[in-house]
Amino acid sequence: MRRPLIGITAYLEAARWGAWVREAVLSPHAYARAVEKAAGAPVVLPPMSPYAAADYVRGLDGLILAGGAPVDPALYGEARDPRAEEPQAHRDRFEMALAEAAIKGNLPFLAVSRGMHLVNVVQGGTLIPWLPESVAHDRHATPRHAVSVSVSSALGKAIGDHAEVTGPHQQALRRLGTGLLAVAWGEDQIVEGIELQGHRFGVGVQWHPERDADNRLIEALVDAARP
Repeated sequence: MRRPLIGITAYLEAARWGAWVREAVLSPHAYARAVEKAAGAPVVLPPMSPYAAADYVRGLDGLILAGGAPVDPALYGEARDPRAEEPQAHRDRFEMALAEAAIKGNLPFLAVSRGMHLVNVVQGGTLIPWLPESVAHDRHATPRHAVSVSVSSALGKAIGDHAEVTGPHQQALRRLGTGLLAVAWGEDQIVEGIELQGHRFGVGVQWHPERDADNRLIEALVDAARP
């Protein structure tokens, strides 16, 4: 049986190698390594024209909407907080089209950090542009924190009802988008995981599972993506 083909979204950045400085498609190797460890075949997706999104989805078995710069607050009716990193419009355009195509095509996906925010915005939800101010603490900025998980969810079935996760963050979900369920929470009840109801495997998490030794969530994505 062939390995499921798992697309991974990526940055488009200036990069240096040897004597060259050129625009390059960049993806943290941890994503590809985690997919390969889970018996999938990783494919890095450059942020290109949104019109190519449906073609990508037709050729893939699964998708990881990877972390990165904040989603542009203008897309959900908020002003950008000057303390937040600058949005990347080219990624927003491409990945929103990709997420829409994955949802429409029932393609299994895992949305990581920024990816979870993007899915929420695609479904009509909103975000908190600067979380520390809203919760009046900075515990979400620490490298690791605890989350509680609904055991009846696909996420809970993959990792259990509690986890120590890696993923400092400064944005978070405010209003959930249409069809999304909250399935994981921080100790202050900030939503840390979501699922898309009725989807084959549509999971979003605030943290970075690709950075942890526990690879069960990536394995669950790959299992759901088997043709």
